[in-house]
Amino acid sequence: MANIKSQKKRALTNLKRQNAKAGQKSELKTAIKKVLAAVEAKDKEAAVKAYNEANKCLDKAVVSSIKKKNYASRQKSRLAKLVNSIEA
Repeated sequence: MANIKSQKKRALTNLKRQNAKAGQKSELKTAIKKVLAAVEAKDKEAAVKAYNEANKCLDKAVVSSIKKKNYASRQKSRLAKLVNSIEA
């Protein structure tokens, strides 16, 4: 641990941010898994709903610098392709 007061504060702040980002990453992974599960079950309505939620999570992750813009675009495209492949 640091000896300087400002560095001690910075270390605590970094831990808080790390924990917050870990929660957001977990939420994002869960949203993506929900889309995949709905596609696997061939439930178009649930897949579309989960896809919209996943898009929202991906956009939030980009804004808060958790994931890069290209990652989000790639995931959106991949998930959209899967959702559209379900026959209604």
